[in-house]
Amino acid sequence: MPADSLASSKEPTKHALLRTAPKHPSGPVWWRLGIMFFAAFSLLSGLDAGLLRFSLWAPVSSFTLAQAHGPLMTIGFMGTLVCLERAQALRQPLAYFAPLLLAAGALGQLLPYPLVARGLLLAGTLGFSLVLALLWRRSESTLVAASTLAAWLLVLAVWLWEWVPFSATVPLLGAWIIITIAAERAELATLDLGEKAGPQLTVFASILAVGATLAVGAPRLGGVIFGISCAALALWLFLRDVGRKFAARPGLPGFNAACLLAGNFWLAIGGLAWLAGTPYDLQVHAIFLGFAFNLIFAHAPIILPTVLGRPLPYHQAMWVPFGLLQMALALRALGTLGEQYWLTQSGGILSVFAILGFLGVAVSVVLFASRGRQAAPSSTSAASGGTTAAFRQNSPQLKGLSE
Repeated sequence: MPADSLASSKEPTKHALLRTAPKHPSGPVWWRLGIMFFAAFSLLSGLDAGLLRFSLWAPVSSFTLAQAHGPLMTIGFMGTLVCLERAQALRQPLAYFAPLLLAAGALGQLLPYPLVARGLLLAGTLGFSLVLALLWRRSESTLVAASTLAAWLLVLAVWLWEWVPFSATVPLLGAWIIITIAAERAELATLDLGEKAGPQLTVFASILAVGATLAVGAPRLGGVIFGISCAALALWLFLRDVGRKFAARPGLPGFNAACLLAGNFWLAIGGLAWLAGTPYDLQVHAIFLGFAFNLIFAHAPIILPTVLGRPLPYHQAMWVPFGLLQMALALRALGTLGEQYWLTQSGGILSVFAILGFLGVAVSVVLFASRGRQAAPSSTSAASGGTTAAFRQNSPQLKGLSE
């Protein structure tokens, strides 16, 4: 089956957001670039904070910055990017205020005005939920419904920060990013996962939401439910998604598949860590670093062109930060389980290099691709046909993806 069939009439309308994606990127490009700048600033600040938490040298040294590591990485970076992509799909200029508020609220954690920062975050998460609710109203897709449920977990986490520490809401934040990414995977691989993917994912999302919510007040019981759900979802993605099918392919298909398989593996490890009650570092970073960032690496050449209007072609240099990330995760896991802090610390340093390395490769590829392309109709089609259109246009190696 040719890749164009990914958006063919055979595609089940209620199980994809493809028809909600904009025909042309909405709003001035500087809106999106500005929001991306804030997301990137949150990422860099979060990485700096991560080094500080290991008592290592960092470009900026601040106790407040170190304390903001979690919000900066989860909401300031991941939340802003996801919300920006969904605002892009809604085609409403006002929707861009949601990711902007998320980024501003996360960065506001660095200022001595915690109530203002929390207010911005709460407004941003509510705006994010509204964007998804409007997308669901348009598509009536179960995948969008699952993402909307996940967004309300994000709202709950931010609201609870008034009474509980950030660490107590980690399962809520974890459930949010897991469900969001899994829904994105189901959207991109609709034909491979089948019509039942939406309802099945909704069941996983519901159980994850119950476990994450319970974990706030009953950490052990909620953690067990949350862990089992993570491991079960990882197995479901491993068996149903395209990772195994294209692992041996060259170019972007092989890179994409490797990221998917690695992400599923670390999601399973994270689930088992929550189930067994292992130390906090492994529970958190197996999910937010192992699952989330592997899938960010996988989706970057697919999603970012739809937001920025610029191609992000695959480059073999992307394998270097991918490999560094797996080494970093392995070191952190071994150090945490073996109570060898130097290994955990080494893994933390390596993870910073991996993320910065991928960011550097991505920026370089975008700049060189922009310089090397003439202003032709094909240069905008990659970013104008929605997520799957960009998937095809920016990835000529993927033409056999659904064969």
